[in-house]
Formats: sequence, structure tokens, C-alpha cells
Amino acid sequence: MTEHNHNHDNQEKGFWKSRTGVFLLIALGIGAFLLTFEHRVHIFGGNGFLALLLLGCVVMHLFMHGGHGGHGGGDKS
Repeated sequence: MTEHNHNHDNQEKGFWKSRTGVFLLIALGIGAFLLTFEHRVHIFGGNGFLALLLLGCVVMHLFMHGGHGGHGGGDKS
């Protein structure tokens, strides 16, 4: 297989399945783990009210849209 065909195959797979995409996902995962580990006191201790408030917003959004079936408007009779 020539180098040109090899590069063409990588482009068809998509970015997230390429070497660069996989490396980026792994690096972001490690970064998220380290940030969570270092700031766990702030996340789980002092800001519990803010987390509950954010969770409440997400839950209200889901209930008010009826599980995302409410987009699109109008009765379908």
C-alpha cells in the first residue's frame, strides 16, 4: 500500500478514530481525571448547592420538553 492510499484511508475513518483523535481523547480523559482528583474538595464539598441547582435545570429541561419530543410544534392528528 502506498503512502497516498494510507492517508486516504485515515481520512475516511473520521477524526475521532484516527491516531490524533484517539490521542486527544486519552489526553482529555487524563486531564479531566487529574482536575477532578485535585479539586475534589471543591466539587463535592463546598459547591453542593450549585451542583444541585445545575442538575435541577437539566431535569426541568427534560420534563418541560417531554424527553425531547416537544420540539417541532403543532399537533399531529
